Formats: sequence, structure tokens, C-alpha cells
Amino acid sequence: MNGEAAAGARVAITGGAGFLGAALARRLLDAGSVSIGGAPAAPLASLVLADIVAPPAPLADDPRVRVVTGDVEQLAADLGEVDLVFHLAGVVSGAAEADFDLGMHTNVDGLRAMLETLRAQPGAPVIVYSSSGAVFGQDPALPPLGVIDDDTLPRPQSSYGIQKFLGELLVADYTRKGFLRGRSVRLQTVAVRPGKPNAAASSFVSGIIREPLAGERAVCPVPPDMPVTLLSPDRTLDGILLAASVADDVWGSTTAMTFPALTTTPREMAAALSRVAGQPVADLIEWTEDPAITAIVGTWAERFSTPRASRLGLVADASVDEVIAQYAAAHRV
Repeated sequence: MNGEAAAGARVAITGGAGFLGAALARRLLDAGSVSIGGAPAAPLASLVLADIVAPPAPLADDPRVRVVTGDVEQLAADLGEVDLVFHLAGVVSGAAEADFDLGMHTNVDGLRAMLETLRAQPGAPVIVYSSSGAVFGQDPALPPLGVIDDDTLPRPQSSYGIQKFLGELLVADYTRKGFLRGRSVRLQTVAVRPGKPNAAASSFVSGIIREPLAGERAVCPVPPDMPVTLLSPDRTLDGILLAASVADDVWGSTTAMTFPALTTTPREMAAALSRVAGQPVADLIEWTEDPAITAIVGTWAERFSTPRASRLGLVADASVDEVIAQYAAAHRV
């Protein structure tokens, strides 16, 4: 770790004010130590939380935390020397499709700036780059997608998916050149997320659970039987931390690792919500299709086989009922 083992690990999270980044920060701060690239766990000396806005006060007030705010390229410039970066910052799917220039600037130019910052540092820092299952899409000129496995060629069908695939390739090449040690992970739709809906095309996957549990109506913008994939926040964080911790030879290929996923449908999610919280809660879901959302989600892959992740011990959630119960217990709803 850049010869800093005695002093402790220097870690940064871009997107550190977002839901996933803040949850990752809490895990790291609570643990008080982190393992990087196969080395023994070292004390967490510092944690940079970098985002366009500041993180919540409990995180920002921790003496180990330094807050950096600004545009993605400014975040890279202000990062300081680190041993490990979790690069979670990015423009989400719906927003990247609606604003091409914003998506390219944040998801591609911002990543490139971060990679150049790490390239200039000694000791080849580790970067865990959050890609997406959206790199796999249904090419209209080809037969229907089957099960996606570790060797399936990505064919993204959205600006977001293309930008994430470009990011995977950049991380792989910087790793191949020895500038850094990259681990790209293809996240699935993380659900159930707390808080408010965001601009992601998949935002409804959390919304049709979260809002009804809070006694509010929620709209499902895709057909009830459209397959969707999801992975709970806890299992997502397990995978992200594991990617940072393992040795290079254990991680293996510089190509991205696809996280396992639970495949379900909105109709099955509503049925699970009824079983966990009662039918009146499930009845708060409104079924009103949005063609724009359906067009994006409808190109995404539906089923995944992930033996590479499985060999490292990563597994999908067992059921939607389990995911809903986990969220309800964590947020006391």
C-alpha cells in the first residue's frame, strides 16, 4: 500500500455523499480497518469523501474524514495521495440518456481524470470502478439475449451502458500498463434504496417497495411481467469491499466482474410486498407504463451466470421477500 502500512490505509470514495457511497463509508469507519489488494487489514488512517455535495454531518464530522466537493475533474485534482479509491461517482442511466454531454463529461471524462491522478501517484493504487449490468443490451440486429455469463460480449444499447463499458476498458488498460491496479465491478440494480427517487431508469425497482412501505403511492412505469434484476445494498457492499481486498492473482482478469443478481418482475415484487407487509400496502402500486423507461429497461439483460464472482463467495439474494424484509428491518418501516 505505497509503503504506508504502518501509518494506515488512505482511502477515497467518489460519490461519497450518495446512498451507496455513504453506506460504504459507514462500513469502513465502523470497521476501522481495510484490506487492500491482498495485504493484511490496516487501520483506516483517512477517508476522503468526494462528491458534488457534502455528505451527511455524522460522516463529515468523523476526524478521519476529509470532504472534497466539486465537479468530477476537480475531485480528482483535490484527491491527494491514496492507497485505494472506490469510484462510485457517475450520472445515472436515465440522466445519461437525456443529457449526452453531461453523461460523457461525468462518466468518461471524470473517470479519465481520476485515472490520471492515480497514475501520477507512487505504488500503483487500487481502484474499484463501479460499472453496470447495463453494459449488456439487446442488439436489435441479433437474436434475443440468453443467459449472460462471464465471457459474454457487452453490447450496450444506451448512452449510460456505453459510457460504463468505455470506463471498464480504460480501467483495464491503465491496469495492463501498470499505472494502477483496477477492479471493475458490474453492479446490478441496487434495491431497496432509501430516500427519494433518482433519475435512474431503474429507480422504480426501489420505489415500488419503498414508497408503499411508507404509506405512499408509487408508479411502476414498465409492464408488470418485464424481468428486472436486483441485488440488495448489503450484498452489493460485500462485493465492492471484496474487490478491493483480494490479491491481483485472486482477482484475475482485468475485464469487469459481473455481480450476481436476483431476477424477478414487478408483479412478483408486488406479490412479495403483499406477503411481507399486507395486500393494502401492495395496492399502493399504480401500473402506468412510461414508454421511455420501458424502452431503456427493455434492452437490459434478464439473467446472469456469474461463476467468477461465485468463486469469490459472492451470491445473489435468496428472494424478493428477503430483500424487502431486510429493508423494512433496517429502516424500521
